[in-house]
Amino acid sequence: MEYENADQPQWYVAHTYSGYENKVKDSIEATVEHRNMQDVIFEVQVPVQDVVEQKDGKKIVKEKKLFPGYVIVKMFMTDESWYVVRNTRGVTGFVGPASKPVPLSEDELRKLGIRRTTYKVDFEIGDKVKVLSGPFESFAGEVTDINAEQGRLTANLEMFGRETPTELEFDQVEKINA
Repeated sequence: MEYENADQPQWYVAHTYSGYENKVKDSIEATVEHRNMQDVIFEVQVPVQDVVEQKDGKKIVKEKKLFPGYVIVKMFMTDESWYVVRNTRGVTGFVGPASKPVPLSEDELRKLGIRRTTYKVDFEIGDKVKVLSGPFESFAGEVTDINAEQGRLTANLEMFGRETPTELEFDQVEKINA
């Protein structure tokens, strides 16, 4: 099969048996973990919205699936990623002409509430950083890995007398001049 080879992963829609959306999501995520495909298949979502119901004078918040029978998958479309998603139990195919996967457009993503976030990477491997927020606030360390797609980096933080690899959001750290 031939796919458009984009430099960014795209969101695709997979059709599932109704009621199997969460099982399909869990199965795809388990397969990605098992096959070590985190650099090809990034995220699986079942679009939901909160619905507030009044019952006996109490507010009850329930999640309602926006599109029953569908999951959306952020991935690079390759033969292997296509195979993994398509052959997941409960998946009947991709949405597109003749089941040829077609990525969602920017407008469709916006309507789903998904924004294609791009991060301006101001960090390099080896940079010294200080944690600004979260449980590791005020710890410092050295950047060992950068995931610009997810807006995260891994830094070895000095904790309890030893270096500990810690994954952090870009906005949780600032570069410090050594």
